[in-house]
Amino acid sequence: MLTAFARAFKTPDLRKKLLFTLGIIVVYRVGTHIPIPGVDYRNVQTCIDAAQANQGLFGLVNMFSGGALLQITIFALGIMPYITASIILQLLTVVIPRLEALKKEGQAGTAKITQYTRYLTVALAILQGTGLVATARSGALFQGCPVASQIVPDQSIFVTITMVITMTAGTAVVMWLGELITDRGIGNGMSILMFISIAATFPSALWAIKEQGSLAGGWIEFGTVIAVGLVMVGLVVFVEQAQRRIPVQYAKRMIGRRSYGGTSTYIPLKVNQAGVIPVIFASSLLYIPALIAQFSNGTSGWKTWIEAHLVRGDHPIYVSLYFLLIVFFAFFYVAISFNPEEVADNMKKYGGFIPGIRAGRPTAEYLSYVLNRITWPGSLYLGLIALVPTMALVGFGANQNFPFGGTSILIIVGVGLETVKQIESQLQQRNYEGFLR
Repeated sequence: MLTAFARAFKTPDLRKKLLFTLGIIVVYRVGTHIPIPGVDYRNVQTCIDAAQANQGLFGLVNMFSGGALLQITIFALGIMPYITASIILQLLTVVIPRLEALKKEGQAGTAKITQYTRYLTVALAILQGTGLVATARSGALFQGCPVASQIVPDQSIFVTITMVITMTAGTAVVMWLGELITDRGIGNGMSILMFISIAATFPSALWAIKEQGSLAGGWIEFGTVIAVGLVMVGLVVFVEQAQRRIPVQYAKRMIGRRSYGGTSTYIPLKVNQAGVIPVIFASSLLYIPALIAQFSNGTSGWKTWIEAHLVRGDHPIYVSLYFLLIVFFAFFYVAISFNPEEVADNMKKYGGFIPGIRAGRPTAEYLSYVLNRITWPGSLYLGLIALVPTMALVGFGANQNFPFGGTSILIIVGVGLETVKQIESQLQQRNYEGFLR
């Protein structure tokens, strides 16, 4: 692997792409440490050091922003508005005929949908920025911190608008940086930035476990967490690469004097067809009741019940709902992202068929049957990956959004595999051995 890295940097065009990507990453990380105007940075650091900074309601979003959210920097919102906008547009494509028609138009339609995604990202950034500023002003961002209400000393309208505009502009810059990586760097830009945001929280979170440990100065807990993380990464790599290959045969066609078709290929159906989307959906949905309870006044019964059962990540009710929601959203997302009837129609149009299955409706029914069969183990795998590391790490004193938790492992492994494959393909085009031998 080290030889492959050396060869990657020896290739001029690939070296330029890698260095450009690293440069954008440095710019992104610098932006996550620049505070926005109107924030008392000393009080923020006091609350982060004294309070349970990563264990609150905003822990997941803070992880995706590389720790910038709770520090209220110019990149505080990170790439979450873009991810949310992308998911919303992908869901609306199935519902709105206009978007579905754009999707079928090829590159021109995709460019239009991307433009809509950018507009929606800015709108969501304004909404989320306003919510974050309001939360910081009220002191609810750091519950239990004595100076939480003094994070924003000047609460005038002008300062509030300036803070929201700054965070919205920061989100637009992050979106632009991601697109620059996609166009001129290596890999998908947004995925790379998400990868860096999660990886940036590794050192502090691991060291916190070592500091909180009691066996051999915390080194035993530290080593155990590292070992569990490596095992989970290996398991995720194994399952993420697993797929069911459905053979497809294309009949020969004579057009003039030439023969076309007659080839054999396959349709790869991944065991985890939905990726990490169900985990993000389930986490976001479970945060809604806790968010409502946090901003409501009084001590009503429903608020007490939510705070007792749906805020703690290790509560049995929270764990059960989390697992069931992941399974549900796995089936839901696969149903809207993969259309067996469309695949069957395209195969029939070009003379393709599955051996032993008639073309048309029987092919669509067979694809739907196979998809449902492999989605079950895929959804159960997602639920276990999201919960087992979390429960184990909570026992060591880590928070539920620790980097070796389920969501972060899925994202890191998925992005890492795709990036390595892209470098691999470019190395093999130059007759070099790649990473995967």
